[in-house]
Amino acid sequence: MEGHMPRTMFQVLIIPFRRTAAGIEYAALKRSDCGAWQGVAGGGEDNESAAEAALREVAEETGLADGIKLYRLKTNCSIPITYFAEAVTWPPGTYVIQEYAFALDCTGRAIDLSEEHEDIRWGTFEEINSLLTYDSNRTALWELSERLRLDDLHLA
Repeated sequence: MEGHMPRTMFQVLIIPFRRTAAGIEYAALKRSDCGAWQGVAGGGEDNESAAEAALREVAEETGLADGIKLYRLKTNCSIPITYFAEAVTWPPGTYVIQEYAFALDCTGRAIDLSEEHEDIRWGTFEEINSLLTYDSNRTALWELSERLRLDDLHLA
């Protein structure tokens, strides 16, 4: 990608949700390259903070940019560097990178998927939890579900 900044050594994960008349729905996106079902995900670039990277990834992968509500979750995990092509440029002795989780309120907003994803599914906690490929996504989804149940979300 022209003008693409070097990837930093962390990952962000963003779980989309929306409030409907029937209750809370969550989203999973299917990656075009490997078929994995996940939230919005990507790496930091240049000197971005995790929150800045999350906002950029949301804009790139969903088309949502203005007026979005992004919430920081406590879920963090470590991901093996074998998932990242850029790992060859990272310092020797780097085996895992940190993933920081967020939630994205999509209530009343339409998602326009980038070419990075080939499908999106909305569903209940149980439906989306069973669809997700990675444990870290399931943990973040669970935390988000609990925070929504307890009305304990905080803007990033």
